[in-house]
Amino acid sequence: MDQADSPGESARRVMRGADRVALATAQKDSAQKDGAGWPYPSLALAALDHDGTPLLLISRLADHTKNILADTRVGLLFDGTAGQAQPLAGARVSVLGRAVPTDEPRHRDRYLARHPDAAQYAGFGDFAFYKVEVERAHLVAGFGRIRWIEAADLLLPEVPADLAAREADLVRTMNDQESDAVQLFAGVLLGLPGDGGWAVTGIDPDGIDLRRGGRVGRLDFDHRVHDGEGAKAELIRLAARARRQRQDAAGAGSSPAAI
Repeated sequence: MDQADSPGESARRVMRGADRVALATAQKDSAQKDGAGWPYPSLALAALDHDGTPLLLISRLADHTKNILADTRVGLLFDGTAGQAQPLAGARVSVLGRAVPTDEPRHRDRYLARHPDAAQYAGFGDFAFYKVEVERAHLVAGFGRIRWIEAADLLLPEVPADLAAREADLVRTMNDQESDAVQLFAGVLLGLPGDGGWAVTGIDPDGIDLRRGGRVGRLDFDHRVHDGEGAKAELIRLAARARRQRQDAAGAGSSPAAI
């Protein structure tokens, strides 16, 4: 995590890097002997809109959805500590907000691009897309780096209309025509495993989402972009960086000093 980031930027980076959340709702039924209202934690897959708004696809047959229909307040835990030897020194974000149904086509498209297998059940009558209207977030970015963040400081001020409109075409171009660059993004810039098979699933103002089977990756832009041309320029720059690093690594490996 970049020390120069604001707390809101740091939190949003963690959120964009996660494809699942712990979802906390208030238990609706009174099966508990002392009544309803108990915190109910569950697992949910998540995606983010361009501005950082969390998106969910949940079934009304699930307890967490029944709870949301009775009380829209939710908590989401985005965990950025995977693979760390000391998880409590890693970053995580707790988001508080209200889950409300959404029929915005962009939300559906972004979610299904992030989770392509969800297309198998997204059309079932009991499933619906929800957006979480953020109220506050709590960032723990390691020992001593703890902040409450208001929604206005966490989310981008607006969804960039041009980038949102061009996202699908940019993703398609990267996967169909620039697949070699995508593999370099994963292998060289992010150090992710695999000799191929990585695909771009989303491009937002902060960076790009990658997926290979059940594994995801996140590559952040150095600078936030505001439209499709800005995203295209960042992708070209990242591809050039990845090729330079690959070339440098190959040169170092063949030099006598490296033997």
